[in-house]
Amino acid sequence: MVAHPPCTRLCNSGVRWLTVPPPGKTVEQMWAELDEGAALFSDFWNAPIERIAIENPVMHKHAKSRILNFQDFAQSVQPWQFGHGETKRTCLWLKNLPPLVPTEVVGGRDPRVHHMSPSPDRWKERSRFFPGIAKAMADQWGIFGTFAASPT
Repeated sequence: MVAHPPCTRLCNSGVRWLTVPPPGKTVEQMWAELDEGAALFSDFWNAPIERIAIENPVMHKHAKSRILNFQDFAQSVQPWQFGHGETKRTCLWLKNLPPLVPTEVVGGRDPRVHHMSPSPDRWKERSRFFPGIAKAMADQWGIFGTFAASPT
């Protein structure tokens, strides 16, 4: 399984909202959303699946303390290691999978995601996963899968 749970309340960049919520939200809502996000991450991490990869940014201490059997991430990667001239640190929590090997180191190192202007779709743009990293996952971890066609 490769999981991409929402990181909005788990990531370091969002910890500030736990004390001073954004307009229209309460502190209680922020903590409830954190609990919900941590529960989903826990469900993925503790699933009875042999091989697991979970993608998320660096987490704050409140998120870590709520995740059942939490372990620090196994690897962090950058888009520029996989053909995209940008920076956006992505952490990978891995169970029974090897770390990804960079496939196409490129220049550029543009912090586009970090410097995005506020907009209604900012969250969606910041959440996009880079195709080069996804391809590396498929190419490098696909050999561990055993897939058989189901009878029709």
